Amino acid sequence: MTSLKRSITILGSTGSIGTNTLDVVTHLGGRDAFDVVALTGAGNIELLARQAKAHGAKLAVTADESQYVALRDLLSGTGIEIAAGETGLLEAASAQADVVMAAIVGTAGLAPTLAAARRGADIALANKECLVSAGDLFVSAVRQGGGRLLPVDSEHNAIFQVLEENQRHAIERVILTASGGPFRTFTRAQMADVTMETARAHPNWSMGLKISIDSASMFNKALEMIEAMHLFGLTPSQVEVIVHPQSIIHSMVGYTDGSILAQLGSPDMRHAIGYALEYPRRAHLPVERLDFARLARLDFEAPDEIRFPALRLAKLAMTRGGVQGAVLNGAKEVALEAFIAGETGFLTMAEITEAVMEELAHLPQAGSMDDVFAADLEARHAAKRHLA
Repeated sequence: MTSLKRSITILGSTGSIGTNTLDVVTHLGGRDAFDVVALTGAGNIELLARQAKAHGAKLAVTADESQYVALRDLLSGTGIEIAAGETGLLEAASAQADVVMAAIVGTAGLAPTLAAARRGADIALANKECLVSAGDLFVSAVRQGGGRLLPVDSEHNAIFQVLEENQRHAIERVILTASGGPFRTFTRAQMADVTMETARAHPNWSMGLKISIDSASMFNKALEMIEAMHLFGLTPSQVEVIVHPQSIIHSMVGYTDGSILAQLGSPDMRHAIGYALEYPRRAHLPVERLDFARLARLDFEAPDEIRFPALRLAKLAMTRGGVQGAVLNGAKEVALEAFIAGETGFLTMAEITEAVMEELAHLPQAGSMDDVFAADLEARHAAKRHLA
């Protein structure tokens, strides 16, 4: 338990990262260690209400405006303030909290996370789109606000842990590990017929629906490649991916002297969350300890960009720069929703995304966040046309 009580807001508290964050908060001392300022969710208002009451949140926000009355009724008499919609999310992000866990999935999390960064909060970043879509603009906003950017994705958190600040000049490459997902050994023909239910079944990690499917297609890893470039100030050629089925090595940093430093641990998001919340202190966390004798082996494979073209598209977006990350992500999100709805195939998601990226390759560099949102919207419209 820390000696100094801190305040926290969790954007996306009802998702897998949010629920794990509250589990870590409880383990680290609960209300004795943390003041929970605000919690936000979307449709699962029953869980949101339970969380708000259990952790003494001052504000509870549902992103779904139609759920405002239901949430108000669930929290009636508790003294907890209620808000809804985009304005409610911005209110939560703007409330004074030392650290903001940014765990809203998709571009819906960009605006509130940006608001928290601009006011100087430490950002525990689990939302990929902030860096994928906004990149340098978001990093600049964090710096100008005066807060710290603390990565929560297990891969970026691993790099953060082993990247020696006084040796940044000697970084040769970073190596992101990928489990390969449920279709690591599938042929491309087999992948053409997979369903949403099989795609959501990750072999190692317990995650939400969309991120599990993104992991199966390796779009998740594609976004992480772009994130790593912006987060650690790298060139596209310095970001590599290796398939590591056991998910024990979470990522590595290679230096110019040939040394490679790796961070290892059980596949449990609470490790990265706890490290971000307690940084620079290491706390005692309730995660499984590695038994190397039982583990026995660690395997590695080169990624296959034919079966997993998302990796190739990430390299293309990184090389082009500008708003191409926003274009890739916007098109991918539309294609993903279509796959979940049974309106398109698993492999077609990458085909649609690539077609949109080619169609919008002419878009100018991002001079402001408005340019990012405009590119995202144009990519979504284009993806819907390709689906029609």
